[in-house]
Amino acid sequence: MAPRGRWRCAAKSCWLRVRVSPNLAIARQLSVNRKTVIPWRKRFAQQRLDGLWEIAPGRGRKPRYGIDKIAAIVDATLRTRPKGMTPWSCRTMANSQGVSKSTIHNIWQAHNLKPHRVKSFQLSRDPKFLEKLTDVVGLYLNPPQQAIVLCVDEKSRIQALDRTQPGLPLKKGRCGTMTHDYKRNGTTTLFAALETLQGKVIGQCFPRHRHQEFLKFLRTLDREFPGDVPLHLILDNYGTHKHEKVRAWLQRHPRFQTHFVPTSSSWLNLVERWFGELTQKAIRRGSFGSVEELKGCIEGFLAAWNQQPKPFVWTATVESIREKLSRCRRTLEQIQPGCTSRRSRKRKKR
Repeated sequence: MAPRGRWRCAAKSCWLRVRVSPNLAIARQLSVNRKTVIPWRKRFAQQRLDGLWEIAPGRGRKPRYGIDKIAAIVDATLRTRPKGMTPWSCRTMANSQGVSKSTIHNIWQAHNLKPHRVKSFQLSRDPKFLEKLTDVVGLYLNPPQQAIVLCVDEKSRIQALDRTQPGLPLKKGRCGTMTHDYKRNGTTTLFAALETLQGKVIGQCFPRHRHQEFLKFLRTLDREFPGDVPLHLILDNYGTHKHEKVRAWLQRHPRFQTHFVPTSSSWLNLVERWFGELTQKAIRRGSFGSVEELKGCIEGFLAAWNQQPKPFVWTATVESIREKLSRCRRTLEQIQPGCTSRRSRKRKKR
């Protein structure tokens, strides 16, 4: 018997030729069986054109499991866990429900369930979350006139990993390879500032990430952007950025205006997106015999990026972020009440 798609093509053509062509001629012309043409012509004679596009009752394979069984499988997937394990698999769920693994796979696919996948998240407990969020998002969506917005952060402890054996090169039918074991030849810290308008990045490597190194990087930014143009720095809440000497230096240089993202909200800083590009395209697959080689790789990526900089465009509004976080908070509070409230520090007993 012909597939269902072939049936529809035959049905559409049969009623056009029903008056002039016999069944066998139509079957030869459409490359189908004569027994396929006969029921479609009868159906057209009884129901006319509108009946050709409706699925006749009794066609197709009957479902083996009812709605109650499918609902029980979906509910078990969402609300239970296998004994001694965390995620369900097709086989463990099939053994638990007494069905085949292909049935579980089809039900999960139909309900868009993916127990094998998990995403990380973190909700901020900052009491000034909304105020800081509005401030930072406002700089992205409505940057001030005659000013430069810089996203500043450090990527600490970048490892200079040297593979124990050279990797095999890329070839037809085989991807490039690298050994799983390595030798660590030291680390470095990259201080970077992303200009949000043009996408240019200013970076500088240091062996450590203390306030002394941060002050050196601020002086570098002062030289890179000469004049009296205001510089708006978007920073996280790392202690180095709020050190007393750093605050004193910022007071002596009023053109530097700091804007802090809420705690546990590094996703608000666009330079983190650029750090992902650096890791994916330069560091992850590299092999470095020394820290100097690692620094050279980072500097080479910086130079290549700044030749054709690509800005990261922020599109999310404060309202959309608040709505999404509110839904997440409501869900978490239903699971464990009070888990999203601010943690209180325990006082040490004297």
